[in-house]
Amino acid sequence: MRKSKLTLFMAVLLSGSIMFSSCIGSFALTSKLHSWNNNVGNKFVNELVFLAFCIVPVYEVSLAADWLVLNSIEFWGGGNPVADNTQHIKGENGNFLVQTHKNGYTITNEDTNTKVELVFDKTDRSWSAIANGKNVKLMTFIDDNHVNMYNASGEAMTIELSKAGVLTYKDIVEKQNTFFASK
Repeated sequence: MRKSKLTLFMAVLLSGSIMFSSCIGSFALTSKLHSWNNNVGNKFVNELVFLAFCIVPVYEVSLAADWLVLNSIEFWGGGNPVADNTQHIKGENGNFLVQTHKNGYTITNEDTNTKVELVFDKTDRSWSAIANGKNVKLMTFIDDNHVNMYNASGEAMTIELSKAGVLTYKDIVEKQNTFFASK
C-alpha cells in the first residue's frame, strides 16, 4: 500500500515538474513566417498577406507545427530544427519538407511526393502558388499604393494599400467565405 502511494506521489511530482517547467518553446517557424510577413512590403501589403495567410491557413499550420512538433524537439533535444533552410515537418496529414529559396518556398508532401511552390516574380512583382503544373497568381504589386488580389477564378481586385482598402478586402473575403460555407 505504501509503495503504491509513493509511486503515485512520484508520478504526480514528475508530471508536475514537466508540466510546470515554463518551457513554451521559441515558436521559431511561426516567428520566421511572421518576420518574413513584416518585410513583404509596406504595412498595408503586410496586412493583406497576413489576412491571406490566415484564410489559407498558413499561420494556423505553422503554429500547430511549432506547438505539436518543433517546440517538443527543441525542449527535449536542445535545438530547433527551423534554424536551417530545409525543414522536415511531420503533420497530421503527412510528412512535409519545406525548403526556402531566394524567390520563395517549396513545400513537398514526402508521402505523396507532391509539391507546392510559393514564388515571388520580380519582373511583374507578384506572388504565385504553383502546383500540379498550374501557376495561380495570388497578388501583384501595381504601385506603392495598390495591389491586385486574385480570386479563385483569376479575376483581379485592386486593393488600396491603406487601412480602408485592407478593411474593404477583409469584408469581401469574409462575405465570400460565409457564402461558400452556407452552400
